[in-house]
Amino acid sequence: MARFSRIEVALKMKETGMIPVFFHSDIEVCKNVLKACYSGGARLFEFVNRGDFAHEVFGELLKWSAKECPEMMLGVGSVIDAGTTSLYLQLGANFVVSPILNAEMAKVCNRRKVAWSPGCGSLTEISYAEELGAEVVKIFPGAQVGGPEFVKAVKGPFPWCSIMPTGGVKPDEENLKSWFDAGVHCVGMGSQLMVKNEDGTFNYPAIEKSCIKAFKIIEKLRS
Repeated sequence: MARFSRIEVALKMKETGMIPVFFHSDIEVCKNVLKACYSGGARLFEFVNRGDFAHEVFGELLKWSAKECPEMMLGVGSVIDAGTTSLYLQLGANFVVSPILNAEMAKVCNRRKVAWSPGCGSLTEISYAEELGAEVVKIFPGAQVGGPEFVKAVKGPFPWCSIMPTGGVKPDEENLKSWFDAGVHCVGMGSQLMVKNEDGTFNYPAIEKSCIKAFKIIEKLRS
């Protein structure tokens, strides 16, 4: 079962302001990337459900993370149905993120008091997600649904909304300022954060530095 409650996850999302998003089929690569993000200040990490046997990689990563990165809240993303949600909850996922809004997923997560962040692209979807119990809603793809201006527009009539954009978020001050000025709860960041070497392998020290930079920018913007 999840080690962290949905309340703890939502509060940590707000506190840190950024969630690294990543997938790789090689468990050792996943461990190294997660460790780099953890050393860089991340306390939440979204493992993307992608490809065959992704859940097996996740299960091993979660067991390793609990020992090596004990404060890390490891969750899963790109889940689109209730069956897959149940599978990852059985493995111990601390939160579930989806690119879509699926009411059956909400029922599964709520029954186990696990944080659920569905993907929304309109005010109606956001309102329905909150009705279903979502504390933090995801807008995806963030840039394509309207970017920071969309968030600002939503927060007008719905100031209580907690919004997490993924897609179109970069670890630079200009980009992050636009999102946080609009009123986001936190942001999800994937490829922009995962620095690679010229040969295509991941540069773990650079990923750590990229995380440190992003968190410092967020802290500065909030102060």
